[in-house]
Amino acid sequence: MNIFPGLVADSVVISHNPSDPNDVLIELYGCSPETVTRAVQRAARAQPAWLAVGAAARSAALHRVGDALEAAHEELAGLLVREVGKPLTEAREEVTRAVAIWRYYARLPQDAPRAVHEPTSGPGLLLTRRRPHGVAGLITSWHFPLAAPSWNAAPALAAGNTVVVKPAPEATACALRLVEILKGVLPPDVLQIAPGGPEVGATLAGLADVVSFTGSSEVGTAVVCAAASRGVPAQTEVSGHNAAVVLPDANVARAAADIAAAIAGHAGQKRTSTKRVIAVDSVLPKLREALRQAFQSLSARDPNTTEAVCGPLISKAARDRVIHARDSALASGAHVLAGDTRGRCEQVAGWYVDPVLLENVPDDHDLNRRRISGPVAVLSKVVDFDGAIRAANSGRCAVVSSLHTSDLEKALSAVDRLNTAMVRVNAPTTGAEFLLPLEREKDPRKVWEKERATMDFYTSTRTVSLLPTVSA
Repeated sequence: MNIFPGLVADSVVISHNPSDPNDVLIELYGCSPETVTRAVQRAARAQPAWLAVGAAARSAALHRVGDALEAAHEELAGLLVREVGKPLTEAREEVTRAVAIWRYYARLPQDAPRAVHEPTSGPGLLLTRRRPHGVAGLITSWHFPLAAPSWNAAPALAAGNTVVVKPAPEATACALRLVEILKGVLPPDVLQIAPGGPEVGATLAGLADVVSFTGSSEVGTAVVCAAASRGVPAQTEVSGHNAAVVLPDANVARAAADIAAAIAGHAGQKRTSTKRVIAVDSVLPKLREALRQAFQSLSARDPNTTEAVCGPLISKAARDRVIHARDSALASGAHVLAGDTRGRCEQVAGWYVDPVLLENVPDDHDLNRRRISGPVAVLSKVVDFDGAIRAANSGRCAVVSSLHTSDLEKALSAVDRLNTAMVRVNAPTTGAEFLLPLEREKDPRKVWEKERATMDFYTSTRTVSLLPTVSA
């Protein structure tokens, strides 16, 4: 068993290739609580010097990170394919996005103060400045093993914090390689990694000065509550039971292609994947046929091919959950509208399931009530536009919704009425922009704070009054 330097025995982390489970990428002992504590302490000791080097030096360091990731582009893309089963084209896009994230945030340390005012009377200046919290604890998921740590670590470091990353066990190899590259261009101890299971995440969340979490809604709620009890800022990115709405005036062929790709892409495991398709009944005949055609080219396949859209699921347990949900819906009276349920992919060594869209799924079935991470979705019909909005808003913890229509008035109305952090008109639910802030509707937890809003999250605001001295 290979033991990563600096780690002590606690839980064992094993990462498999989901396309070939016999291919073990990494096997190591996860951190103990004491090891996590030491990592946070090292980061805390390094933080004052990292802040003191100044905005220009931090900016230059982040630029170097972008350059180093770009130099390792194909290596990192191949690692994404091998460890989390991400299709090659999408893996390359993720590396490109990670590079862009670091270069974008490299520009922000030297931003001017957010506000400068004159005093209400007399000479002087009133201004606000950002102040880093200290050590940022980042608990990341396996869905975007490079982009997700980047869009949190980059702004945290840009603002003058230091960082400790706790990666998902399933993406440990990706995280270790990412941190290895980053440590090659950053000062010592500015960035730490703490691999392991839930106990490592709990320890880190209890020690860090600011916490960002990606994972389940239940754990996210616990992280936010624990942080609040310590007076520590926390943000979460959690799962979404996302809906795509199709109106009668939509470009049906385009809508079907977008919806099918958002159901099947990365085996339906993205937090922005489409899980519900809601159509006004008058468009259903055309939409059904278009969806059948769109699904024909989306069968699960080897993610190493550039044609692959749907690769394997992340684990056997994940595959089994999808198969159980699909088969129980069929046994309850649902039928297959598009996709394949013949189990062809389920007989191969990898953790594959073909994408499928089901119709007539009972209202009380799990597929209608909560998100199942996998390439399976449900089609339902409504009478009109208002019914479509109500149905879309009924989803539990939806993050994003898409609307397919050529009616500008309805599109603008939907933007105001849909209760999701992001609304995408004539586009798939997948494809969040890291340049824009994203906040879940009607939820106190922040979700995916991006762009300048991220800098606000990783800092507190200090108001300064500069007044001239008065002669005696």
